[in-house]
Amino acid sequence: MTTQQQLRLDDGRTVTCTSPAEARMLWNEMIADGYYRQAAATLRPGDLAVDIGANIGLSAMMFAETRPGVRVIAAEPAPATFDCLHRNMEAHVPGGVALEVAVGAASGVLPFTWYPRATANSSLYADREADDDATKTFLRNSGLPDDAISLITRGLHDGEQIDVEVTTVSAILAQEDPVAEIGVLKIDVERAEFDVLLGITESDWPRIRAVVAEVHDHDGRLAEFCEVLNLHGLTSRTRQDPSLAGTELHEVYAVRA
Repeated sequence: MTTQQQLRLDDGRTVTCTSPAEARMLWNEMIADGYYRQAAATLRPGDLAVDIGANIGLSAMMFAETRPGVRVIAAEPAPATFDCLHRNMEAHVPGGVALEVAVGAASGVLPFTWYPRATANSSLYADREADDDATKTFLRNSGLPDDAISLITRGLHDGEQIDVEVTTVSAILAQEDPVAEIGVLKIDVERAEFDVLLGITESDWPRIRAVVAEVHDHDGRLAEFCEVLNLHGLTSRTRQDPSLAGTELHEVYAVRA
């Protein structure tokens, strides 16, 4: 059983997590001047911020604090991670909605791999070897020696298989708010990001003003992801953090003109 822990952020707030070290790393990503922060700055009161792959809710918290009056809907399928998300949303995201679901191309039930020691890498499409390699590359780029890297990554991606409910973006919107404008759709779902786009109906695309996503560029998937956004009127740009150079991980930020 995974034990819940607490992390006190620099601003004095306390969040519930399964790993303070992982939570600290994720929060540092949220407060950095990257695409997530840029997307949050464009939110307007009354917007929806839809957080797909919310983990423990740190991005949801960042959206809510950046623009009060935004309603945040956050989805996370792994039960232990979702419990942290639910607690953090209740504490720090007024009016927020936490959903214990994965999000993909169609509704159903699918096997999901949860990594207790690396929850942010959990996925419908987990690949232990690729996840190990990406983590090692990130740590090497961050200046850690190989012996430390081997120690940190040993058993890091030992996964547990669970069945999870899967829904779509459009099904969430129909249930939670069929009319509000989506100021930002955030997608961080570890290789399932293209599936998320496939689950958006043609009638819902015009409601989406911005998309910010992590995309795994495997077999040209980054270009395909951006092409779908462009076809639906969103102009996209991409970047790769220097710490992720040599991995397939890229960030996408797309906005409607």
